Amino acid sequence: MVRGSQPGEFEQVVLLSLASMKSEAAGGDVYERLVKTTGREVSMAAVYITLSRMEGKGWVVARSEAPPQGEGGKPRRYFSLTPMGAQTLRTLRTQYDRLWEGARAHPELGRE
Repeated sequence: MVRGSQPGEFEQVVLLSLASMKSEAAGGDVYERLVKTTGREVSMAAVYITLSRMEGKGWVVARSEAPPQGEGGKPRRYFSLTPMGAQTLRTLRTQYDRLWEGARAHPELGRE
């Protein structure tokens, strides 16, 4: 990972929520997965803003789909994890695994 490009905690949760979808997903679907999995109360706008920011960083890619003929509304955006986003998650997983391995020596964390 390039220095300064490590995702923040909320970016990690959104990125993992998207990755758990296994294919492209609408922002609302990512929001629902995040809320259901984490139990966090977040706004849908926060998820969309974060997805857009991660698109700028190259971790996700979005495509727009126009509403069906005769229906109004804005185009729906679908997001997918990019290879760079997947590598970012793999790197984070490796880092956290190493940290947890060391943390197991702590008397309060070693018990399961």
